[in-house]
Amino acid sequence: MHKAFFALSVLGASLVLAGQKPMNPELSDEAVERRITQHRTAEVTLTVRGPDGRPLAGAPVVIRQTRHKFLFGCNAFRINTADSSPAQQQYQKRFAELLNYATLPFYWGSFERTEGKPETERLKMMARWCADNNIIVKGHPLCWHQVTPRWAREKTPEEIGPLQVARVTRDVTAFRGIVDIWDVVNEAVVMPKFNREPGPIPAWCAKVGPVEVIKQTFAAARAANPSATLVLNDFDTSPRYEKLIEDCLKAGVSIDVIGIQSHMHGGYWGADRAWDVCNRFARFGKPLHFTETTIISGDRKENMRWSGPPYDDWFSTPEGEKRQAEQVVEFYTVLFSHPAVQAITWWDFSDSGAWLGAPSGLVRKDMSPKPAYEELMKRIRGRWWTAEVKTTTDASGRAAFRGFLGDYSIQAGSAAGSFTIGAAGRCEAAVTVK
Repeated sequence: MHKAFFALSVLGASLVLAGQKPMNPELSDEAVERRITQHRTAEVTLTVRGPDGRPLAGAPVVIRQTRHKFLFGCNAFRINTADSSPAQQQYQKRFAELLNYATLPFYWGSFERTEGKPETERLKMMARWCADNNIIVKGHPLCWHQVTPRWAREKTPEEIGPLQVARVTRDVTAFRGIVDIWDVVNEAVVMPKFNREPGPIPAWCAKVGPVEVIKQTFAAARAANPSATLVLNDFDTSPRYEKLIEDCLKAGVSIDVIGIQSHMHGGYWGADRAWDVCNRFARFGKPLHFTETTIISGDRKENMRWSGPPYDDWFSTPEGEKRQAEQVVEFYTVLFSHPAVQAITWWDFSDSGAWLGAPSGLVRKDMSPKPAYEELMKRIRGRWWTAEVKTTTDASGRAAFRGFLGDYSIQAGSAAGSFTIGAAGRCEAAVTVK
C-alpha cells in the first residue's frame, strides 16, 4: 500500500515544462522522477520501542512528516512580530504553512545604523518567530560591498578591514545557537571593481584581493561558531565564480556551501541552464544552495534598472502569473532532483515591498496566493511530503515505509515520539514512544 502511494506521489512530481522541452535526457520526466526517489527518499525500517525500552510488537502506528530535510525557503525581511495587522498575520500564516527556511536581514548599514548599536534584539525577535514555526534561519550577509553604514563610508581600506572582521565575530557570536547558517561574503566576484555606491569595502577588496577578504571573514565566522554552516554567495555563475571558488579552496578557506543567486527579472533561465549551473558548481563537492530565486509574474522591463528607486508601474498580470507558476514548477523540480542542491530560497515572498518593485512574490500585495504559491504547496507539502503512513509493527516491533528525508512524528495509541530520516537509500531508525 505504501509503495503504491509513494509511486503516485513521485509521478505527480513530473515536470510541467515552461516552454520548449529540454534537450538533455537527464531532464526527461523519467530521469527526474528517478533522481527524486533516489536522492530525496529512503526505505526505512523503523524499530518502535515502548516507554520500557522493549519493542512494541503488533502495534498500530501513525507516522507523519513534520519537516523536510531539504530547505525550502524565502527571505523573511517583512516579518514583524509587533505588527498585528491582518496583512502581517496573513504574511506570517502563508509563509509558515509553505516554508521551512528563512533568510534574515543582516545588511550592515541597516543592522548597525549607529556605530556600536546593532539591532540585535530586532533580529532575535524575527529568529524566535521562525523557531516557533519550525523554520530554520540563515543570516544574510555578513560582508557585502553595498549597504555600508554611513559612519563607515569614509574609512580607509586599512581601517575597514579590521572593522569588517570584528563585525563578523561580534554578530556570529551573538547569534550562536539562534542563527547557525550564514552568507558570509556576498558577491565577491564583482566586489573589487564595484563603484555604484559609496563605501570602502571595494577598495579594501581591491587592495588585499577577494580571496583574502573571504579567508579573513570565513576564519572569523568559523572561530565565533565552529559548528556554523558558512556560505559563499554570488550572482555571477560564470567561470569567474568557479575560479574564485577554486582559489579559495586552494587557500584553505573552509567553505561549507556554494551559494548561487538566480534572479530572473530579465528572463527565465529554463531547465537546461539550471541543470548546467548545478553540474558546473557541483564539481567542487560542496552542497549547493540557490540563495535568491526570482521569477516574475508580470511583463519584462526593457533596459532593466538594477539600482535606484523601485519601479512603481510593474504589475502582476493573469498571464504572467500563469507563466510564473509553470516556470516555478519546472525550476524547483529540476533543482530538487539534483543531488548537490540542498536549499532553494525565494526572493521576495510578497509583491508588497519586493526588490525593484517587481511582481516577484509568491503572494500578491494583498497577501492572496498566486498560482505559483499554490503549485509549490502541492509539491512541498503534497507530492514531496510523507503526509501520513498508517501501519502495524511486526513481531520485532519494526515498521517499514518509504518517506521523504526529514523529521517525523509517530503515534502509537496514546504514546508518541519523534525521529529523523537523514540519508537516502535503505536505512534503519529507532524511536521510543512515551
